[in-house]
Amino acid sequence: MSNELISIHPTWLHELKAEFSKPYFNELELFLKQEKQMHVVYPKSEAIFSAFDSTPFNQVKVVILGQDPYHGEGQAHGLCFSVNKGIKLPPSLKNIYKELQADIGFIPPVHGYLQHWAEQGVLMLNATLTVRANTPGSHQQKGWENFTDEVIKSLDDKRENLVFILWGKYAQNKSVLINKQKHLVLTAAHPSPFSAHTGFFGSGHFSKTNAYFVEKGITPIDWQLPQ
Repeated sequence: MSNELISIHPTWLHELKAEFSKPYFNELELFLKQEKQMHVVYPKSEAIFSAFDSTPFNQVKVVILGQDPYHGEGQAHGLCFSVNKGIKLPPSLKNIYKELQADIGFIPPVHGYLQHWAEQGVLMLNATLTVRANTPGSHQQKGWENFTDEVIKSLDDKRENLVFILWGKYAQNKSVLINKQKHLVLTAAHPSPFSAHTGFFGSGHFSKTNAYFVEKGITPIDWQLPQ
């Protein structure tokens, strides 16, 4: 087991340690090693588990589930839908900002860095944690989905009153892993320009999340990002 693939927050390592020695994970490591010899892979090795390091297991309140990381240079840094400061806003994130504006009066910042959400308990999880440069979906069905399914199952089993935000069919397929008596599951179209107008805009997921937390006596998320 390589160190780069287990440099994950101790709370998550405690929950997921069995996964790292399973055959599928060994095959995934081998695939990534070979892939990096021939191609550029995003995000950088040290950022693969950034979502977990930013949001420890016992602090998760919301799970936003993406598909796979951004595949353009400098974009992916381990949090789904987020980019580092100084990187141009991807179209999906622009649409997320538009929905936030309409839903809660959000003032869009000039950056796309969503770390402020992660630090409040929003797990920004991609179902697939790596991707080949300029090749979306290239690391799907290589083992990451097994791993991230276990993440969802563990949260579902051991935590209560979480909000799972599932945008697009790919994310919505994960709803079968979630106990809807214990948690709130919100679904809508994906925020990408191809589908945002078919049900993402107007979904009100940000205000619905906070209304649920207020009802449960849980501190709401401050969705406004620092400028």
